[in-house]
Amino acid sequence: MRPADEGVLTDRPPARARAEATELTERLDRGVQRSVLSCGIVVLSERMESVRSAAIGLWVRRGTAHERAEFRGIAHLLEHMVFKGTARRSSSEIAAAVESTGGSLDAYTTHEHTSFQARVPADHLWTGLDVISDIAGSPALRPEDLELEKEVVLEEIARMEDTPDDLVFELHSEFIYDGHPYGSPILGTRETVQAMDIGHVRSIHAEAYRPANLVIAVAGLVEHDALVETVERMWAGRTGDYGSESVPNVDATAIGSRIVKRHGGRQVHLVAGARGLAHDSPLRYAAVVVGQALGGGMSSRLFQRIREQLGLAYSVFSFQSFYARGGHVGAYVGTRPESAAEARSVLLEEFSALSREGLTEGELGEMKQQIKGQVLLSLESPAARMHRLASTELYGEPYRNLDALADVIDSVDSEQAAEASKLYDPEGVAVLELWPA
Repeated sequence: MRPADEGVLTDRPPARARAEATELTERLDRGVQRSVLSCGIVVLSERMESVRSAAIGLWVRRGTAHERAEFRGIAHLLEHMVFKGTARRSSSEIAAAVESTGGSLDAYTTHEHTSFQARVPADHLWTGLDVISDIAGSPALRPEDLELEKEVVLEEIARMEDTPDDLVFELHSEFIYDGHPYGSPILGTRETVQAMDIGHVRSIHAEAYRPANLVIAVAGLVEHDALVETVERMWAGRTGDYGSESVPNVDATAIGSRIVKRHGGRQVHLVAGARGLAHDSPLRYAAVVVGQALGGGMSSRLFQRIREQLGLAYSVFSFQSFYARGGHVGAYVGTRPESAAEARSVLLEEFSALSREGLTEGELGEMKQQIKGQVLLSLESPAARMHRLASTELYGEPYRNLDALADVIDSVDSEQAAEASKLYDPEGVAVLELWPA
């Protein structure tokens, strides 16, 4: 990463006149802007006058689904490696630069993206942005750090395997996607992690962490013009076309049941899922409404029947995963072995009833109101608004303000809800049960 001015950005916007920084800048809404920089980075911001903080995120359009089988987990390992130091900062200096302001750093890898984020007081926005850009753009990627970080990731894999309500989702994804990369473990396996060398890691960084693959989103007390100029200056001289590998469409998902046994534990963890929708599906919002009715809260069908009426579980909920090339829907329940058969039967009964009958008009209206309220409450947070900005760019969907988003949710009708409900037809479901041995 090219150092700015004295080597570290000051906590104020650059004072010099802006250069030709963008190919395109557009105003998406009041206080919301999007710019495409000359180097290819997309920058989005939302100014929130009521807060005195900023949430800053950088997304790389590369995740587990883009990996070859022999490199499974390398995107996640690279996410770890960039925190080990850069040309300008040691690993401790990376953490201290943000934490000394009272802020925090975070990162995660998904099947489709890798993200680095900072939450800082607004006075230190430029420090947070500088640290994130530094680690993403100029990590040291030293061989000795790789060997150490492999051990950390192996511990992370061990922790996941010791957490059955996490492990069951990993196993179910592998089962339902049946060889498609969406079913691959984000952490990789012990074998793939141990086999990686520094050449592999450096190659993936050079290929994926190029400006045209990056999205930067900031929400909070931020000035868009200053943000654009600062990002342009940080990444000056960096080039490279969009380089993410394509992911195949999900043409089918597995059907049936599978039982896996592990030592330890006192519960059976069960996930039942079926083929769902891609992120750009016109039925996505209907699927969210239906999922909310099925298992999205204490008033949902699954919670009321399985927990409140029958006492079969403490934890029961539905979920939906929307990817660029496919997705899945389903539900989870954790129960004791002696209750597992009944819990499974009741869960599938609820799936069947939903797929046949859809939602009542009363349910449909209540669920739409719930979701609108949840969206409204969540968007009081700069971090939630930052994620929302990035999501629109990463999935190529139009930006919608709160009124427009409420209108989309309100537009879900009984016919759409009925169509989305059919996703839960038990004939198309894959059930994985994780039992104590």
